Amino acid sequence: MSQADWQALSESLAELERLMRELALWSEQAPQPQRMNSRAPFFVDTLAFEEWLQWVFIPRMRVIAEQRAGLPPGCNVTPMGEEAFIHLAGRQQALLTVLARIDRLATRMAD
Repeated sequence: MSQADWQALSESLAELERLMRELALWSEQAPQPQRMNSRAPFFVDTLAFEEWLQWVFIPRMRVIAEQRAGLPPGCNVTPMGEEAFIHLAGRQQALLTVLARIDRLATRMAD
């Protein structure tokens, strides 16, 4: 994994946060602790997808990027984003582009 890949991942995570803030999908208040105890993919039984991105995915991926730790194979968050952000009626394209970039980077870096 190259330094450029790690940098691209960090920048993509920052861009994801920026876009979520612009679209009012970012919350200043964390979910209740019991909502963070899910075994379901994307915590679908306890969190909205944007909450999962903000409070689970982005922080974990930032730690991985900072520590240059191994990435889990098969990130694949884009399909969930396509479903979860359909209500944005066309404004979701930039979000989906960033999620797809993160998926590609994670796949390449996990190999």
